[in-house]
Amino acid sequence: MDADRQSFEAYVRARSAALSRIAYLLTNDHHLAEDLVQQTFLRVAGRWKRVVAAGDPDPYVHRVLYHQHVTWWRRASRRPEAPLSGTDRPVSDDAEQVTVMLSVQQALARLGPRQRAALILRYFEDCTEAQTAEILNCRVGTVKSQVRDGLARLRTLAPELADLMEVRP
Repeated sequence: MDADRQSFEAYVRARSAALSRIAYLLTNDHHLAEDLVQQTFLRVAGRWKRVVAAGDPDPYVHRVLYHQHVTWWRRASRRPEAPLSGTDRPVSDDAEQVTVMLSVQQALARLGPRQRAALILRYFEDCTEAQTAEILNCRVGTVKSQVRDGLARLRTLAPELADLMEVRP
C-alpha cells in the first residue's frame, strides 16, 4: 500500500466522527449525514496528494463538505422536513438538555444551507470569521451577514433559544 493511500485512510479514521457530527447538523438526518461524509471523502480522495502537499487538509475537506451540502440542497426538490424518529433522538438523563438540543437541531434544519453552514462553523466548530470565509469560499462580510441573518431567523423560529444566541465578540 502506498504512503498517500495510508495517509488518506489514517485521516478518514481520525476525522470521520467529527465530520459526521458536522454533517448531521447540516442535514438533520443520520443517513444523509453518512452519505455526505462519504461523498466528501470520495471527492477528496482523488486530490489527496495535492491536498496534503498544501498543508493541513482540514480546511479543504470542510470546504468540500459544506459545498457538497449546498449542492445537494440546490438539487433537491422541495419536500417536507421529516420529523425526528425515535431512533434519531439523543439519549440523555437531563431532559432539559435534550429539549434544547432538539430545538436547536429543528431550528437549524429550517435555515438555508449557507446560513446553517455559517452558524455551524462559527458556533459549533469555533471557527473565526476569516476561517469560515475560507471554508465557504466567500468574503468575511458575507460570513458576517449570513451569521447575522441566520441568528435573526433563529430568534424568530425558536424564541425559546434566545438566551443561547447571545452573540460573542
